[in-house]
Amino acid sequence: MELTPVVPFEPIRTERMPKVGNWVAQVKWDGVRMLSYFNGTKVQLINRRLNNRSLQYPEFLSAQEYCSAKSFILDGEFIAFDEKKPSFHEIMRRDSLRKKQSVEASVSSIPVTYMIFDVLFFNGNWVVSKSLSERQKVLNDIIKPSNKAQLVENFEDADRLFQLMKSHSMEGIVIKNLESSYLINGKDARWQKRKLFYDLFAVIGGITYRDGIINSLLLGIYSNHSLIYIGHSGTGKLTHADWIKLTRDMEPLIISSCPFENKPSRFKDTVWVKPRVVVKVQFMEWTASKTMRHSSIQSINENLPVSECNFEQNQL
Repeated sequence: MELTPVVPFEPIRTERMPKVGNWVAQVKWDGVRMLSYFNGTKVQLINRRLNNRSLQYPEFLSAQEYCSAKSFILDGEFIAFDEKKPSFHEIMRRDSLRKKQSVEASVSSIPVTYMIFDVLFFNGNWVVSKSLSERQKVLNDIIKPSNKAQLVENFEDADRLFQLMKSHSMEGIVIKNLESSYLINGKDARWQKRKLFYDLFAVIGGITYRDGIINSLLLGIYSNHSLIYIGHSGTGKLTHADWIKLTRDMEPLIISSCPFENKPSRFKDTVWVKPRVVVKVQFMEWTASKTMRHSSIQSINENLPVSECNFEQNQL
């Protein structure tokens, strides 16, 4: 029996909790989405982009260690911890490995847990048309909880769970309708995600162009009078007209040398500018290298002084 990899069901973004319907909330783990395929003889691990990751996680290739089903497709996230909580940086250290010897060493040095939240195929039959509550009953019967694999828990109070995630600086929550079927290669409001982001004011220290218009900003904040590079962003709420105006406004500020204390790792084609223009940035979290993850520009703050762009004012 051959199990062809599928693109998993994706939640839509929301800023509000659903008020009507049969909903549960789950922790949104900061990991790598992974589907585990077992055809009765062999396990394959495939990520959401349909890339095979069986080499990177050999401890999950023995199906019976975490699932009793004769065949299955499980959906969940692989997570790895830093000292305090799930860390995207840590799981990416595992996911990026390509040499067998390095992978084998990482099994103990970067342990991974499979947080399982759905089942698509079970004992020779597709179960995607069944409700989420029915699929969860199947999971309860077949998953063998351990340090290696856990079932993702349901919570009835989504608001309370969200506040708890906020207090622990976690990624956010996913809200799911218990009556929902599983939509392969789909995305709709029966699954919703509410993510936690943070805001700060940063100053522009570098720019890149596309077709003569600025398309990305290299950003920094001050620490002890030194401008520290914290990442770049080219997405967000600025309109095309905003980018055109910014291109015109930045031209007199162009300089020949990098204004950042720590030179960005990616600076090819960057044009350096005097740090005079402040923007408001939204981002998910700090990476291990102290740059912003998933940052987006929210606004240009022309009247805000550069002195506001520091670690103390941003309470980082």
